[in-house]
Amino acid sequence: MTTEGEKTTAPAGSARQGIVGRLSWGLADQAASSISNFVVGVYVARSLGLAAFGVFSLAWVTYGVVLSVSRGVATDPLVVRFSGVPVASWRGAVARSSGAALGVGAAIGAACLAGGLAVGGSVGLAFACLGVMLPGLLLQDAWRYSFFAAGSGRKAFVNDVVWGVALVPAMVVAAHVGSVAAYVLAWGGSASVAAVYGCFQSGIRPHVTGARLWLREHRDLGYRYLAENTCVSGASQLRAYGLGAIVGIGSVGAVRGAELLLGPFMAVLMGLSLVTVAEAARVLRRAPHRLGVFCLLLGGGQAVAALLWGAALLLMPDRVGELVLGGVWHSASELIVPATLGVAGAGLGTGAAAGLRALAAARRSLRSQLFASACYVGGGLGGAAVAGTVGSAWGVAAATLCGSAVWWLQLRSAVRERHDHPIPEVRTQ
Repeated sequence: MTTEGEKTTAPAGSARQGIVGRLSWGLADQAASSISNFVVGVYVARSLGLAAFGVFSLAWVTYGVVLSVSRGVATDPLVVRFSGVPVASWRGAVARSSGAALGVGAAIGAACLAGGLAVGGSVGLAFACLGVMLPGLLLQDAWRYSFFAAGSGRKAFVNDVVWGVALVPAMVVAAHVGSVAAYVLAWGGSASVAAVYGCFQSGIRPHVTGARLWLREHRDLGYRYLAENTCVSGASQLRAYGLGAIVGIGSVGAVRGAELLLGPFMAVLMGLSLVTVAEAARVLRRAPHRLGVFCLLLGGGQAVAALLWGAALLLMPDRVGELVLGGVWHSASELIVPATLGVAGAGLGTGAAAGLRALAAARRSLRSQLFASACYVGGGLGGAAVAGTVGSAWGVAAATLCGSAVWWLQLRSAVRERHDHPIPEVRTQ
């Protein structure tokens, strides 16, 4: 039992019911987030055409890199070390980690703004607008992970719903303007509304002045997770830029179109990723011998679901695809099979990745991600050079499956290492 002063963030109820409830809120939250992202993507694709959609996709991919930086140094250590801990400990950690996320957004946002203004044109203006929006975008994401670390997925879901509601009028205004920059501002501005609302939900103000302390306290995990996360998003960015240079910027829009077609399943994959590390950490504390089975069920289930969704897409009539993506549909539809295999491989690998994160095996996790990212860039750009956009998609699919195998080999080694050399738990207060 715990006293009132030792109250934890973990909700009451049986362990199994708790897991199901938290996973359900994770799926619901990601569904809300993905619907917003899907609407933005479809709106831009249908309104501005393939080339402008390619410009928007470049800004989107760049945001993914910055988001990975923020998660690596701010929210990933929070989830690993402050899931199911006393409330007071969680609140102090969230104040510092959200401050770190806000600081990352301000610093990189300023650089993005300056770079965009220097480049000029539609691409430069889109990046300048992204720079202005980055602090709000990163803070909103930080609240989501903070709530899931506390087992309060409902609050994360509500926050994303607020983002979606704010997005509606913003998109109407952007449609009247009719430019990529307007859509970037609408997307980021509505996220900033949700970020402010997150402060009221949590009752916590981000402590930017505590960011340095946070980075110092968790540098053993943060810097490795930073490198690992930026490998993922950086590889995507390199592939997008390289694909645009080798094949043309329209090919970037085609790849993003295929990703939108897989959006509903990606919502499941990303929704689970919000809670899987926290759940794996709980399994590790309560029943360490079940960690491998938990990760296998998690990864295998996601891979099977991805294949089923891809099969459904292949049966979709062309007129439905054209209704959704407009002129982007024809190019995107050619990538369904390789894109599905790539997502299935990624889903399989996330099971092992969650286990490595829960074990705090940051060195092994980084090693796996470096290999997977190198394969991703090599396969994506090598395939583009040989067979254009379709070749790039097949190269990425093969690379993702190879990377997943490495993730599982590293998890097996990490589990054996922990069994042979158990380590004391990290203090959370």
